[in-house]
Amino acid sequence: MRKRIVMTAVLAGTMLLSACSSGNNKVAENVTKGEETTSTTKKPITLTLFDKNVGDPFTNPVAQEITERTGVFIEIQQPTGNPDEKLNLMLVSGDLPDIALIDRREATLNKYIAGGALIPLNDLIEKYAPNIKARYGDVLSKSVYEDGKNYYLNNWYGLDPDPNWAINMRMDVLEEFGYGERALAGDSFTQDEFLDLLRKFKAKYPSVDGNPSIPMTVNAEHMPTIIGSFKAMYGMKTYYEKDGRLEFIVRDPRYLEMIKFINTLYTEGLLDREWGINKAQNYEQKTSSGRVFATAGGIVNEANSAFRAQNGEDTHKLFYGFKVTAPGVEPADTTFGPRSSLGWDGVGITVANKHPVETIKFLDFLASEEGQYLLMWGKEGMNWNMENGVHVPTQEALDAIRADWAEFSKTTGARKWTWMIRNGLGEDGTPYDLMFRYNRDNVNQHALKSMEGSTWDTALYDDLGPKGGTPDALSEQKIKDIIDNTFSNMVYAKSHAEIDDMYKKMIDELEANQAVKIEDIYTANYKVRMELYNNAESK
Repeated sequence: MRKRIVMTAVLAGTMLLSACSSGNNKVAENVTKGEETTSTTKKPITLTLFDKNVGDPFTNPVAQEITERTGVFIEIQQPTGNPDEKLNLMLVSGDLPDIALIDRREATLNKYIAGGALIPLNDLIEKYAPNIKARYGDVLSKSVYEDGKNYYLNNWYGLDPDPNWAINMRMDVLEEFGYGERALAGDSFTQDEFLDLLRKFKAKYPSVDGNPSIPMTVNAEHMPTIIGSFKAMYGMKTYYEKDGRLEFIVRDPRYLEMIKFINTLYTEGLLDREWGINKAQNYEQKTSSGRVFATAGGIVNEANSAFRAQNGEDTHKLFYGFKVTAPGVEPADTTFGPRSSLGWDGVGITVANKHPVETIKFLDFLASEEGQYLLMWGKEGMNWNMENGVHVPTQEALDAIRADWAEFSKTTGARKWTWMIRNGLGEDGTPYDLMFRYNRDNVNQHALKSMEGSTWDTALYDDLGPKGGTPDALSEQKIKDIIDNTFSNMVYAKSHAEIDDMYKKMIDELEANQAVKIEDIYTANYKVRMELYNNAESK
């Protein structure tokens, strides 16, 4: 029956309502069975779980503790090839695991829902999952399907408070030019101050070690991040919101101001002449050479590692992240930290699962505060101890993480099973992510201050475009290509007047390619999403 539901939905386009109704009947049957066995079965049940990220057997210390606490043993299913292809094959064949971890960014997740392969979780959460209900909060409301139900639980959910993008500047140069105290305190800089610093660097250091200096460079392989970092200075987000509509960001008057600023950097020789073609290797060589003062995007790890190796761990010759604010923009209004609160994966219970009650209880334990520390820190008394109400890792654990974190994870089980993970800090203020968030270097620690308050949630704005493969999707792509090509041309323009002409021509091309129609789709989909979200929140 289950196989027939999935096959019919995928291959013959069965109505969603029918599939969901049938799925609900299965849930009711299986919940009853689950309730009957919970009180009588002491031997652990075995559930199959598809996870593209890990294939280790469920036998390490953390796994054993989870089984002891929940009565569930996990049989891991990991694909040998493309995980998305494997998921689609399982969907078509009906050979489903009990639990599926599916990338939220792939269309496969919606195929599983529309095909009736995942059961709705709302009643199970309400009845058996107090931790999920309390800790997920409005993440559940933001994740409802078009029928208003939840078919998966988000993994790596909640806004990650860690800094994302920044304008990175060398601390030693900032100190040399009289900005040391402000820089060390994590203060922001205005656009004019940043421009002045670039000019001073070029004037004082026309060359470094016999090579021309580069006041600012970027990694062209991450161009969306670079453009996003400049947009962040102006407080721009995904769309230009005007009169209740979502429009292409290029319609925002601040976009044209941003282009003219970047053009100024280029025409004055402050921006690397190869900004648009720098490969990662070229970028790393330049930033590590000492010829560069500033860059945009993520933390400059490779160059900073090279500087520490050359000058010692305490050197100030390092790139630090800062907010740079455009005219009229307050530091709190910058948008350097676009993050989705909905995470990377969806954890779904399939219609093949004969133990939905035990499964949701298992997931609820993992989602609990206790479960999170077990998953991410390992066993208490082995990797960490509770001291005065605070989780404290043992020195042996910290040393082992520094020496080889992958081996530490494999042997102890800490951070091996990353399911139902919540971003950020635990109730005692320690980070859930022991390995990568507990001990931070000076640059990372500084960024927590300098970039604070710049994170914003992209969740309600993601994936609002036309359906793939449609004429509207082709129009949208053509419009994006026009915008990308014009962006580069405007940066290279010889004057701001020429930029104005190019910009006007670009807008005309957008209109000729049905930009308004695509914006109508963005707006309509956004309104539907907000209605679903608000309805879910009001329940």
